[in-house]
Amino acid sequence: MKKLLSTCILVLFAATAVAQLYHPGEQLFYRVSYKAKMFPNTEVGSVEVKTSEERSDGRTFYKVVGTGRTLPTYRWFFNLEDTYTVRIDTATLRPVRFDSDLREGDYTFESHYRYDWSDSLVHTRWSSRKRPERTKSMALTSESMDAVSLFFNLRSAEAEDFRIGEPATLQMVLQDTIRRLHYRYLGRENKKIRNMGRFKTLKFECQLGTTEGFSFTDGTIFTIWISDDANKIPLYIESPVKVGSIQAYISGYKDLKYPLTSRTK
Repeated sequence: MKKLLSTCILVLFAATAVAQLYHPGEQLFYRVSYKAKMFPNTEVGSVEVKTSEERSDGRTFYKVVGTGRTLPTYRWFFNLEDTYTVRIDTATLRPVRFDSDLREGDYTFESHYRYDWSDSLVHTRWSSRKRPERTKSMALTSESMDAVSLFFNLRSAEAEDFRIGEPATLQMVLQDTIRRLHYRYLGRENKKIRNMGRFKTLKFECQLGTTEGFSFTDGTIFTIWISDDANKIPLYIESPVKVGSIQAYISGYKDLKYPLTSRTK
């Protein structure tokens, strides 16, 4: 359960492309399910992504909070609640701070990133219940950011800018390393979303690798369908695991910046 939901939260926040769209008040809601050959498609968790605006030290930031948790039916078996928060400078659209608080059964883990774009560095610190705090500073490039910021990296690109089959790579900051995120556009597709109807989508295949090259293991290869409209919101994600697959699909939304014209029925 822990691996399934944690993987899907990471996948949701790792949607990729070339520009950013932040809209204070926007809320996106997802359900996470697990499916195997001899196991029915069962909902096991939920994910929420909410965007707001705040001021601090005379500056204005976009604040994005993503929360993933097991559904009440499964909390007796495994209680998971992960929260990710990122603050983005509204002037530069670059992340300035990232915080995560993971609570999974009796396991806890916290991580904090501070971006220093003037010196092209990111300073990270992380700790768990059983390990003392550790720190590291790493070099940044224009493609480096945390997983939540990568989620918004797809939002404002025009569909015509994508080329079918053309690969691209971004970099994801993770505690003490920077992992490469490789993706390619597969084209347009009509996609039926459970309990939501049918949508026109843009389809991508994504792969999360390591710093030494791409090392694909459980849950690192996934397919994502994005709404084919000005919002570019993730609608459906599917990722294989050792046995079966996990899916995350949109179950609701509020205060989108643009009409959801991709929804056909």
